[in-house]
Order: sequence, then structure tokens, then C-alpha cells
Amino acid sequence: MTTGATCLIKELNLELKVTTLDTDADGVATVRFNRPGRGNSWTGRMNAEYRHIMAQLDDDSAVRVIVLTGAGKQFCVGADFKALDHYVDGDADYLESVRNADFARPGFGVRKEFDHDLVWHWGMKKPVVCAINGACAGIAVAIAGYCDLRYAVAGAKFTTAAARLGLPAEYGMAWLLPRLMGVTHAADVLITGRIFTAQEAKEMGFLNDVFAAEEFEARIAAIARSIATTVSPAAALTTKRQLYAELMELDVGECLEDSKRLIGEHMKSEDYKEGVAALQERRPARFKGIGRLKIN
Repeated sequence: MTTGATCLIKELNLELKVTTLDTDADGVATVRFNRPGRGNSWTGRMNAEYRHIMAQLDDDSAVRVIVLTGAGKQFCVGADFKALDHYVDGDADYLESVRNADFARPGFGVRKEFDHDLVWHWGMKKPVVCAINGACAGIAVAIAGYCDLRYAVAGAKFTTAAARLGLPAEYGMAWLLPRLMGVTHAADVLITGRIFTAQEAKEMGFLNDVFAAEEFEARIAAIARSIATTVSPAAALTTKRQLYAELMELDVGECLEDSKRLIGEHMKSEDYKEGVAALQERRPARFKGIGRLKIN
């Protein structure tokens, strides 16, 4: 972890116990779920740490792309079974138990539709690359789905799991998965709760690609570095805003006209001037960042 990251975590009075954070000189930040002895299973503590880290990274101008992965050989096997067992007996109120008013709010304030658990990923300024290095189950499928790009190691197994626990689709997956993989595939994985492979997930459209285990980390690092070093941060932010905001729109013409307005704004930016100059001079661009663009 970088010194700056350590200081900010201390300011938040939050010691990282179930997550880790590393950043490099290219502006790539790597966040790991870190409970390898329990399959990196999801807990309230992990949720709190993850949101605090992501809020910090979104506000850090030196960070240009975020990679999310798991420690060890699993990504996240879903909710910790001890937490699930808590609701089997007694009068525990699930809705009350998952309220997190004191948690950090990365991505909030962009659109009201995004001001919710996990959907906040869509309000973040930085691209988030999900590197699924092993088993991905339950809420982890949703977390991956709300990231911008998704890659998995060959052989990784997926399951939405909920139906086999007597539960409905969780965390908006009945809305999200049909938009990522189509209704036919979403119905399959949600209603059956079956285990499916990384290759199947790619063929369904859930994953961008699948890489062999021996090259997985190197391929992810190359993708993240390419985004960090060759893509204008301002352009990445605006494109991300377009992608998810326009999921909420019905009028394609309005979206087209808005894209023209945004192009006009970006053509006044330093990053655009640099991009054109780099192309003409046949050299790598040296983008400065988001700058003064007013991006809603």
C-alpha cells in the first residue's frame, strides 16, 4: 500500500483486515478481497472496507484505473455462511442489518439510480476492472457485474446460488444480468442457480475474456496499464457516464444529441489537444487528467 493510501485509511479510523490495497506508478490501483482462508467470503466488514477504499481511490487524481481481485485462488464465494446462518432462526431483520448509513459512499451523487449498494460502481470516475481469479458466487457475481470490465481465469466456476438457498435474485441481478447476457441466459443462471464455467460466462456475454492461469495476472496487468497510460481519464469518465446513464434512457435520439454536446466540450480540453498532437507526431499521448470538464 502506498503511503498516501495508508494515511487516508488511518484518517478514516479503518484498519484494513479483510481487504488490501496497492497502487503503482502508472496509476493502477489493485484492491483485493483478503479472506483466503474462507474463500474471500463477503461480510459487513468487507463491505465497509471496500467502500472506503473505493471512495479514496475515486478521489485520488493519481489513480487512473482500479483492478478488483481476490487473494489466493478464489475471487469471492459469496456471503459468509456464518452471516447467512444468522437469519435462519430468530427475529433478525435483514433490511435493518444491511443498512450502512455510516459507510463511505463512492459514486454517490451522480444519478439517484446509482445511489444504492453496488450500483454505486457506475457513479465512480475511474474504470473498474474485475479480475476473477477463481470461484465467484452469490453477491460476488453482482459485484463483478457492476464493474466495467470483467475477466476470469480459465476454469473459474460461477453461480448466482440464491435459488438453491431458497432466495430470490439478489442485489438487482434480475435487472442487471438480462442487460449483460440477455434474458435467456439470465433466466438460466438465476432460476437454476447452477454452477457454470468461465468459458460459459464469456459465451453468454458476462465476461470480456478468459485467460489461462499461467498468464492471467500478466494479461490483467497489461489491460490495466494500457487503460492507465493510453486512455484520457476525462474521456474514460465521460464514456462511463454515457454507458450507464443511457441505460436509463428510452430515447436514442436524445442520447445521440447528448453525445454531440459532450464531444464539443471535450474538443476544448487539453487532453483532446494532446491526443491529436500525439497521433500526428506518432508518439504516446501524455494525458493530464479530468481537468475542468463539467461532467454530469
